[in-house]
Amino acid sequence: MVEAVDNERRISHLKVLILGGYGVFGGRLAKLLSDLSNIELIISGRDRVRAEAFCADCTGAATVRPLALDRADIAAGLRADKPDLVVDASGPFQDYGADRYRVITACIEAGIDYLDFADASDFVAGVPQFDAAAMAAGVFVLSGVSSFPVLTAAVLREMAKTMDIVSAEGGVAPSPRAGIGLNVMRAVTSYAGAPVKLRRNGHPSQGIGLAESMRFTVAVPGRLPLRNTRFSLVDVPDLQVIPPEHPAMTDIWMGAGTVPETLLRALNLLATARYRLGLPSLEPLSGLFHRVLDRMRFGEHRGGMFVRARGIADGRKVERSWHMLAEGDAGPYIPSMAAEGVIRKMLAGERPAPGARSAVRAFELADYDALFRRRTIFTGFREREADAPLYRKVLGTAFSALPPRLQELHDSTASRQWKGFAEVRRGRGPLSAIAAAFVGFPKAAARVPVTVAFTPENDAERWTRTFDGKSFSSLQWAGTGRSEHLLMERFGIATFALALVIEEGRLFLVPRRWSVLGIPMPRFLLPGGSTFEAEEDGQFCFNVEISMPLIGLIVAYKGRLEPVLD
Repeated sequence: MVEAVDNERRISHLKVLILGGYGVFGGRLAKLLSDLSNIELIISGRDRVRAEAFCADCTGAATVRPLALDRADIAAGLRADKPDLVVDASGPFQDYGADRYRVITACIEAGIDYLDFADASDFVAGVPQFDAAAMAAGVFVLSGVSSFPVLTAAVLREMAKTMDIVSAEGGVAPSPRAGIGLNVMRAVTSYAGAPVKLRRNGHPSQGIGLAESMRFTVAVPGRLPLRNTRFSLVDVPDLQVIPPEHPAMTDIWMGAGTVPETLLRALNLLATARYRLGLPSLEPLSGLFHRVLDRMRFGEHRGGMFVRARGIADGRKVERSWHMLAEGDAGPYIPSMAAEGVIRKMLAGERPAPGARSAVRAFELADYDALFRRRTIFTGFREREADAPLYRKVLGTAFSALPPRLQELHDSTASRQWKGFAEVRRGRGPLSAIAAAFVGFPKAAARVPVTVAFTPENDAERWTRTFDGKSFSSLQWAGTGRSEHLLMERFGIATFALALVIEEGRLFLVPRRWSVLGIPMPRFLLPGGSTFEAEEDGQFCFNVEISMPLIGLIVAYKGRLEPVLD
């Protein structure tokens, strides 16, 4: 009876010691928990001044206090402060040395629960050796409580409900303005060009850190995708702890898509040189790379993540992918959300079972979704649909969110016609007139009859628009490669890659890339304008604006269409 009361008292108020509490991940965890009035956060690290400065800036209901504590003195610190939980957010875990599990053993001996943000695969893989001791002490030890491997594992478990996973790939692309700590850069440079344990062709194997790369477009269905990103192999716990979860898995690969890409490519070259020439570790360059990255914060302030799996479902080969987009400042908090979730569950009476293990099953995807909804973080699944109509293929699961009239127009692979009326405006100036005439855009008119014919051409669809008897056409198809998950449209010699974005019931076509005669054109010259489809009063409505930098408006037309019945 006394034991039950003590346990209840412990859950009602939690004292958490965060090692590296004023660092990147520890600091963000503290901010995520700042709304809780029944928690005390001890912000610790070797530099008391920095800990005090962090606490002074903290706002919210949580109690925070600074503590100067070196991990070498962790046992004495635990005896003095008697926390309920220790969170190791310091790192780099790759450099913890011979006594790298010092904090874990100290916590077990003191009877204190423990979790960490470890990103080193060997460190996390070695934690189960303490399982018996943790069980005997009645404490839990969870290692790798971060996006890698907790979020990736949760996604793959969700996919495994409907398929047998044979291979898995994943990657994270942080916002260029997110900022990473020096310890993270030290960890990355330490394994750049060094062997990384993973699974290939059904056997334990090795890759070369940062020397192997792939490209991927993170594209949550119906939202503006990230630009196609280069991801390079990183040494994360997923590579060792996820394959045992899926008996059919033969291959796994995880990467990071650091921007700007020029910096990542520089790391790729150095990693390859280290591997091929037998050079020493690149870790001494970590400070330089960190300073460069800290000064190159330009580009879209958004980040993302993907997990792609190939496998077997109902006897056929399938490929499915999960996409996540984080807008603005939301993304940098994601690595700390798994720890946040575990702590919130503890306060709600859901304490992890005793024992020492990786955190691969610490959180489910539904748990993440609940946290994501509190921020500008969006997720969605995609599956290859080779025979689907064009817009359904590009939009994926978001297609069902379109208004009925838009679905009716786009949900077909057959020839068809729609007709109606349109209002046309033209830009002023000779350059605008030349551009409009070159494509064959209609002349200005208050109200003209318009017919749009949709004709299949191999894997594409030709749109022929006829305004008052005069026609111009374009060819549309689903993008591949760097234009994956985008809609391609070619007008004459110019080709545009368009994102299909659904907002407030409207389908926007947002230009992302373009080329002329297959030659990529500069983004600052990319044509723009507000172009969307919508449904009003049960009718299909369109609004098209095409303008260019230095030229201005070329043409704008809007109107309504209805199907031509056979």
